[in-house]
Amino acid sequence: MAGLIDRVIRAGERLADEVEVFLVEGRSVTAQLQREKVDRAEESRSWGMGIRVIQKGRIGVSSTGDPAAWERCLQAAVDSARLATPQEWKGLPGPGPAAGEAPCCDPAIEPSPDGARGILSRMLEGVAGHPDAHVTSGSATLSRATLTLANSHGLERTMERTECGCSLEAICGQSTGSEFDQSPFLDIDPRRVGDQAGFLAVHSSGGREIADGQYSVILSPVAFAQLLGYIVVPALSGRNVHAGRSRLASLLSTRCMDPALDLRDDPFARGMGATAWDAEGVPARRLDFVREGTLLAFAYDLKTAYRYGKETTASAVRGGFGGAPSIGIHNLVLDGKRSDITRERGLYVHDVVGAHTANPMSGDFSVECQNPVWMEDGALREPVRKAMIAGNLFDTLAELGGIGKDSRIVGNAILPSVRLKQVQVIGE
Repeated sequence: MAGLIDRVIRAGERLADEVEVFLVEGRSVTAQLQREKVDRAEESRSWGMGIRVIQKGRIGVSSTGDPAAWERCLQAAVDSARLATPQEWKGLPGPGPAAGEAPCCDPAIEPSPDGARGILSRMLEGVAGHPDAHVTSGSATLSRATLTLANSHGLERTMERTECGCSLEAICGQSTGSEFDQSPFLDIDPRRVGDQAGFLAVHSSGGREIADGQYSVILSPVAFAQLLGYIVVPALSGRNVHAGRSRLASLLSTRCMDPALDLRDDPFARGMGATAWDAEGVPARRLDFVREGTLLAFAYDLKTAYRYGKETTASAVRGGFGGAPSIGIHNLVLDGKRSDITRERGLYVHDVVGAHTANPMSGDFSVECQNPVWMEDGALREPVRKAMIAGNLFDTLAELGGIGKDSRIVGNAILPSVRLKQVQVIGE
């Protein structure tokens, strides 16, 4: 594809001041479970190109999944730039070394139907330890992709990414349980996924009611990731800060969270967003948002940095080959002083539903709990039939009840469990 990229850039230079090409080539295999049987395993190949042009501060983008359509795609990007509002623009980055190697590729991951079916088999072995649980669905995916970014200033970067993931859902009576695992390496634990899904389904059946009130709540990394992603992450975007859509906008250099808490974007952590360069080719680097509770930084891509007189923090990401880069997170890592947060009694929440309805400006949330259960002395005790939790995440993070010793990958985050001191719980 190097020849194609070169042709696009040379043609684009005749039509615009700058040209950027982003190319993705990938292969993946996904296997599905239908109840306790492997339903099918499918292999797919993908190819996609995104083109961005800049002409006198006007930015235009277009994309295509057809290599033969690159000329139409380029012209569409140029046409969209003509319709764009001009802004302050100081240029795409030029060539230079990346920041080093990022842990984003495992040579042991080879997308194959046999490999995916093997993952399904190990999940079934895990759930088999819970004979009252019945599998409703499950999946396993192995993928490998090559990402190439080049621009008219001579920058060219290439990266290979791999992914391994699995999930399973089980049911026992009217109770369900689900679990997943994902990693850029072949280090997932399918047996644990099956065992946990089966356990949650069985253990959650026959849950008891809970009275409305204030309780200490323990959020699993999965539940915590949902709230962080919809409330805190948007507040860290430089674009939202300057647009007046971030509660944290005026709190730079002040304590805004618990002093035991650190929050950072670490592109070199062993997570799903590991990368040596961002979506615009800028060398990646660790970005400390919060250290010991004090807010230190916001995230910027080139477009937002140029507009507001800031510097990019190498925080540009892409959701795929289509569309323009935007501000995002590579690997959101929460850390701090760890402790046993499960010793004292608290309501443990495995996952939540409705986090997308939270108010990112105020931090208010009201979500339904998935598989809520009382936890004490490190063990899950009596299940709760139904519960919702409500509160303000910014206020809650200002005084945590503790950070757990565990940690896991949840999307583009690497998070522990956390204990929230007093949260409003609504029962039936």
